Amino acid sequence: MEQRRVYDASRDWSVKALSFMTCSFGGVGVFSLILVLFGEYLVPGNLGSYASQRFTFAIIVGVLSVSSIIAWALKGPLEVSCLAKLLFPTVLLCSAFLLLALPFRENAYVWAEPGMYAFFFLTMNLVGLFLKGTGMTMVFVRSFLIGMVAACTIYGLSCVNIYLFALVDGNPGFGSHIPHGFGSIRYWSHIATWCLPLFPLAVLIGPLKHKRTWRLFVLAGAGLWWWVLIQSMGRGSLLGIAFGVFLATLLFGKRASLWLKALLLQLAVGIFLWLLLSILIPSALYDGENQLRVFHSGASGRLPLFLEAWQRSLQNFPFGLGPQSWLTVEPLTTDYASSLKFGHPHNMYLLWAAEYGWLLLLFLGLLVLQAIRYFWVVRAAVLSGATGKTSDEFMYSLVAFTASVSATLFHGGVSAVFLAPGSMLIGLFVLIMFWALIVPVKSNALTSTGMRKRFGLHSTIVLILSVALFSSWLLWVQVVSNYYIDMRADSKSYAEEVGKATYPRFWMHGNFPR
Repeated sequence: MEQRRVYDASRDWSVKALSFMTCSFGGVGVFSLILVLFGEYLVPGNLGSYASQRFTFAIIVGVLSVSSIIAWALKGPLEVSCLAKLLFPTVLLCSAFLLLALPFRENAYVWAEPGMYAFFFLTMNLVGLFLKGTGMTMVFVRSFLIGMVAACTIYGLSCVNIYLFALVDGNPGFGSHIPHGFGSIRYWSHIATWCLPLFPLAVLIGPLKHKRTWRLFVLAGAGLWWWVLIQSMGRGSLLGIAFGVFLATLLFGKRASLWLKALLLQLAVGIFLWLLLSILIPSALYDGENQLRVFHSGASGRLPLFLEAWQRSLQNFPFGLGPQSWLTVEPLTTDYASSLKFGHPHNMYLLWAAEYGWLLLLFLGLLVLQAIRYFWVVRAAVLSGATGKTSDEFMYSLVAFTASVSATLFHGGVSAVFLAPGSMLIGLFVLIMFWALIVPVKSNALTSTGMRKRFGLHSTIVLILSVALFSSWLLWVQVVSNYYIDMRADSKSYAEEVGKATYPRFWMHGNFPR
């Protein structure tokens, strides 16, 4: 009887520890969003928001991935074979990034980006497994949503503040200052693609969903972001969100109706604000001279970039020309040689094909197929009503995250969604939550009463792997740090001797090494 009480006390402590880890992960996610939106004002010194986001990403993926795998090793009942099955496509993809970079190991800082992608996808999988195993997925989702809505709404209000100052100063060209705090409007539009499909979810789940004040707060925040998105003419984001909404509605049908109605209402508020703030008021004050961006058709100069990336992907088929070769290889097509240069071709898939080869995209396809398989099983359970008492909240979450992830995957075909540090930070947590919603792990795998507090063979193996992972992370962080120091030193001479614009890539001064 005494042993029974000791075991229960030990279990209570472990459950609290795992719950604390989950809450900490959620806090890190909200902190990341705040850093991305307000980093320009929060980061001291000369570091800059771009570099601070990259360093924050590097720290977060190491801490989260190692913490998650240690938790599974110490408390998880999963056998190594089961864990390996869940991780296999992800490990294969991460290994591909590193192995395909190996022939170019003599190049300077060749491991910076392959390591970044490897830790990105591995952390997504490991933390998603951890959340599902603790049964805290929905707690994490609700907490992240509250933080996301609060941060995004404050950012939207700050855009209104800039707008009002522009009107007071008699500046009809305020559109060039909104959105603010980003080196390019493209970086902000990446965040909009991740977040806007999640805004409707904030009024459908969580403890505040029935509070009128909260619902109005969410509506205002989402409306402001839609206004900024329309104002900034983020066509990639608009098309991506349209695709994500269409796909989610197609997959869930009437079950997605409440989420869709909430999204359309938020969009309607955004359109109203755009007509009022960006059209009617400036036209009245400046006699129609509002100097706003207008919608236009065309590829915005992307077609030469796509063709150039396609040609490069065929040069060393199927292995690619090496990490960051887009910056160092001479142009192959005359159109790109005579056009404006960028640090990437505005298409993540062609960029990966050009630098890592089509073989990498094959491994990426395996991970996508695994996700589709898991998603399809969960979707069938949701539509059949077999997910328990919280099926409505779970279903709405699955709808919203399906739309968000699908929108971003689409957006990645016309922009560097998986390269910009802010997008990768926010996307990491969105993908973690999506993975936790679909991965086939029992929701109490880390907290069940049948769990033994013992150090078995599988725990030993996983702990050894965690030590290897931690060591690899330290080596990668050292590469990233050295890369930053040398980049800062080179940026000064580049500005003085070359005098051309930089091509943001891993760092804001992305065309180093030259």
